[in-house]
Amino acid sequence: MSEMPAAISTGLREWRCDAIDIPKIEPGKVLVKTNLASICGSDLHITYMGWNAHEFPLPHGYPGHEGIGQVVDPGDTDFTEGELVLTVPNIWQSRCFAGYQLIDPNFLLRVPTGVPEAHLLMAQQLGTVVFGTRKLPTLVGKTVAILGQGSVGLFHDFMLRKLGAHKIIGIEPVAERLQAGRNMGIDEAIDVTGDKATEAVMDLTSGEGADLVIEAVGSVDTLNQSLKLVKPFGKLAVFGLPPTMEKIPFDWDTFFRKCIDMHSVFGAQDEPGLPAFRLAVDYIENEEIDMAPFVTHQFSISEVQNAFNLADSREDGALKVSLTFE
Repeated sequence: MSEMPAAISTGLREWRCDAIDIPKIEPGKVLVKTNLASICGSDLHITYMGWNAHEFPLPHGYPGHEGIGQVVDPGDTDFTEGELVLTVPNIWQSRCFAGYQLIDPNFLLRVPTGVPEAHLLMAQQLGTVVFGTRKLPTLVGKTVAILGQGSVGLFHDFMLRKLGAHKIIGIEPVAERLQAGRNMGIDEAIDVTGDKATEAVMDLTSGEGADLVIEAVGSVDTLNQSLKLVKPFGKLAVFGLPPTMEKIPFDWDTFFRKCIDMHSVFGAQDEPGLPAFRLAVDYIENEEIDMAPFVTHQFSISEVQNAFNLADSREDGALKVSLTFE
């Protein structure tokens, strides 16, 4: 076989699947046959909102960065043909939405057999959350508010409880996602947005705000709302990607007056040895987190447009929408 299926984003909100040549092995690279790939919220920011998309069509397979598959040609690396690997390329080398990937071995992680591949695939996004939580202070006795209960928000529910958070407040208007947050053990579930959600958090924190806020949506409105949710001298972790490359309105006054410590979360894939992803795989293999509720929908790569439309709509209880390549 000389060709493979590969998805291509031809314009904003537009996808198709082509048959293209399988990449040829290159020095220092590994050829991996993709078994599954998942759609991340960042993929929607790029292909449905236009962030970091300078010109369409985008390269085949881009911006897929959550994949799992088998090594078919290890080249001159220390990988072995047939090994099952998690493919976690950084954003510049992302090609997971294709039947085969030619990838730098630094972005490959050997994973155990005997665990459902669809569950192991979730280690990519969980790993980015693990990476982000390393920037956080001790959370023992602290109150945390998480804007968004999609998969990123839910993985934060899991990790922040491990770090000792006393109270976790989840904010999410989609009923199925908020219920998923309850299932993950959040203490308070807020099903409204905007000012009403801010008022609810203030009521739950005696008017102070949360010690830590996680922005897990990636919108201008939720970024500025986060500044209102956090208490003075509190911390704000911005996990969500920007929706645009243009300058945006920013509530500098609230940020300044509250002395907020704010940081973004980016670069987990470039950490040597991929330690955050290794820990995520361990959590899954040891059944410390049940990934079955996250794996909600699968589509053939030939149905990539429908898959992205569902992921964008957040309907039908969709959490993680994955693509198959058989």
